[in-house]
Amino acid sequence: MRRARPPADRHGRDCRAEVIAPPPGRERLTGDAPSTAVVGGGIAGLAAATALAERGVRVTLYEREDTLGGRLAGWPVHLTDGSGATMSRGFHAFFRQYYNLRGLLRRTDPSLSGLTPLPDYPLRHRDGLSDSFARVPRTPPWSALGFVALSPTFGPRDLAALDARAALPLLDVRVPEVYERFDHVSAEDFLRRINFPEAAHHLAFEVFSRSFFADPRELSAAELLLMFHIYFLGSSEGLLFDVPSEPFPQALWEPLAGYLRRLGADVRTGTPVHRIRPAPDTTLTVEHDGAADRHQAVVLALDTTGLRHVVGASEELGDPGWRADVAALRTAPPFLVSRLWLDRPVRADRPGFLGTSGYDGLDNISVLDRWEGEAARRSARTGGSVVELHAYAVPEDAEPKRVQHHIVERLHEVYPETADARIVDARHEWRADCPVFAVGGHHRRPAVRTPHPRVVLAGDLVRTGLPVALMERAATSGFLAANALLADWGVRGQTLWTVPRSGRSRTLAALARRAGRY
Repeated sequence: MRRARPPADRHGRDCRAEVIAPPPGRERLTGDAPSTAVVGGGIAGLAAATALAERGVRVTLYEREDTLGGRLAGWPVHLTDGSGATMSRGFHAFFRQYYNLRGLLRRTDPSLSGLTPLPDYPLRHRDGLSDSFARVPRTPPWSALGFVALSPTFGPRDLAALDARAALPLLDVRVPEVYERFDHVSAEDFLRRINFPEAAHHLAFEVFSRSFFADPRELSAAELLLMFHIYFLGSSEGLLFDVPSEPFPQALWEPLAGYLRRLGADVRTGTPVHRIRPAPDTTLTVEHDGAADRHQAVVLALDTTGLRHVVGASEELGDPGWRADVAALRTAPPFLVSRLWLDRPVRADRPGFLGTSGYDGLDNISVLDRWEGEAARRSARTGGSVVELHAYAVPEDAEPKRVQHHIVERLHEVYPETADARIVDARHEWRADCPVFAVGGHHRRPAVRTPHPRVVLAGDLVRTGLPVALMERAATSGFLAANALLADWGVRGQTLWTVPRSGRSRTLAALARRAGRY
């Protein structure tokens, strides 16, 4: 990957955003183009398929489920009152520094008019403390300083007790060095090491760390430091974010599937892939439901369980070390998404999204009719509301119905007016398929390249060497996977963007280096 001079058209990106130019090559393939299988129709697979198809590659996209989108998929449901709705796996924030994901969405929505901004990222702790990011400055280092100054969780005594020397790595995160230094430490231990205020720990960083679907005691401190860099000191985009103004299928994936088909891609939903067989002639056979297709290359854009299954069944794929690393991948604990259709509105001053802490497992509350068109139209028609609750990192031995009931009770505590509402219908989605970024696990996470020259990986579990996380890691890895194949075929791939790979402030970087942290 090469750094390049930023092009003039930045689409409103941070002026210090870093552009990553692909290797030089032809603009697109001509003649008898290679056939490539993209296995997985989530963000990573859709990014890879898009970049390949745009450059003339013959793409077949295989998706196990009947709908595209992976963890952002949606599907129709029929409610008990006879109406229809779209259910999904829950709220996702499209942050402004998700440059490559937003670039993917621009293929079908150049102005991103299908995304609508939410004005704040409010947080509330059960003890009464609350935080807001609406008034926090966006430009580093004022963003971090502003958060400290405006947050009720930082008092004079807290600041005096903070171990400034130990906290310096927060101010000068570098990728990938941050993993070499801090992957062996848990996020919880790092915050205790620097004497981070207990209230801020629970209210702010716990909310963010649990967005990785993991308990902070199990999360790598390197991922926590990276997150701080992405949202605070590495980017002036801050914690402003957008959400789709319609359900995921209608707003995002159906238009993108149409775009791929117009490029000549074969999009096959409801088609799980079971095995990849390398052939002596360098082609690869993709086996699915009693059938087999031959391709010149394969992108495996699967979740953790899916990747382990396909690689485990593909005995001739890769070498023993790589196969052992894939087999060692683990998923984060189960999480719950509960969506409630209520017969009355939530109070008008409630935010569209609220992060919560200290509520015995309830991690956030969304009021969908504040921003999603389908929910808003239902609210206007019935006078009700649509509320969604998330519970991350649920203990493995928890009884599902008890957890479902419990987080609804916590909703009543946070928003008391909902206690008198009748639940017209409810859907509870239990999943356990997100990657876990455990302490000490980074070196075993697979990279885009594999031992087979025509098999590449994509997904948010993949190491990229870039400061990206969550949905943006998925999109970026998908483009990187496509770029790797295109480079081998002499074709120029997708230009990528990231927040800077090191801290923006030379003064802070010098302080961190002087302290011997890097």
